[in-house]
Amino acid sequence: MRAFAAPSAETDLGLIPTASADSVSPDDVQENARNRVLLGSAILVPAAAFVLVRRYADPALKRGLDVAVSAFLLLVLAPLVLALAIAIKLDSPGEVFYRCRRVGKDGREFGMLKFRKMRNDAAGVKLTSAHDARFTRIGRFLASSKLDEIPQLWNVLGGTMSLVGPRPEDPGFIAEQRVAYRRILTVRPGITGLTQLAFARESEILDPEDRVGHYIARLLPQKARLDCLYVARRTIWMDIRILVWTAVAVLVRRDVAVHRETGRMNLRAPRQGVFVPSAAPSEVAAS
Repeated sequence: MRAFAAPSAETDLGLIPTASADSVSPDDVQENARNRVLLGSAILVPAAAFVLVRRYADPALKRGLDVAVSAFLLLVLAPLVLALAIAIKLDSPGEVFYRCRRVGKDGREFGMLKFRKMRNDAAGVKLTSAHDARFTRIGRFLASSKLDEIPQLWNVLGGTMSLVGPRPEDPGFIAEQRVAYRRILTVRPGITGLTQLAFARESEILDPEDRVGHYIARLLPQKARLDCLYVARRTIWMDIRILVWTAVAVLVRRDVAVHRETGRMNLRAPRQGVFVPSAAPSEVAAS
């Protein structure tokens, strides 16, 4: 008869019977080894499956979602695109579309499409303000409604952008946050994302006397942290949640709060005046 030791956490599970030294047999050793293999497999197999899904299935699902949704929206929005194109041409001389120089996945530069919202001879700083004098009449409407972003669906369909991802930045601004962007640029930039939701009122809070300096010193570091959070936690389900909250922000015209540590999103109570993101310790807001 085998003399077993007192129960432990392992023996309670019925995995590893513990016998006294003088009663251990080869069969006991083999049984213990088999149980340890089974226990290890129970832990390692789900972990390996998660890694494989994260590495291969999620990117495939994400790209499929990008192609399907962007193609559908371009078809549905075609009449609106045509109407806006006519309005832009009638409002001021110049092209309908404008290509912004941006940096995408793996550091490759590309032209991000937007509806032109400035006069054809406009010059000055890269960042716009809410009441920028360079805006055309239709351009002011496009900027406030975010409809100037619609042409980026072509970028998504072409593969240089995604529906959801870090906001694509100008090469000059990326040079100010090189360490963070080494990680951020491992994924495709997106039309919407945590940063885009959180800083949708960016043009309203920039210092009109020094927009670029204020942006680099105060806003860019916060945006880089949120984009790094997205890269670290991204899944297809997170993308779907971001798309839903983007639809809420656009359709009901409500502020969306984004938690800086978790990426959690929720509706923010209406506020009086302009909210400055750097004033809150854990959340930033968007419209």
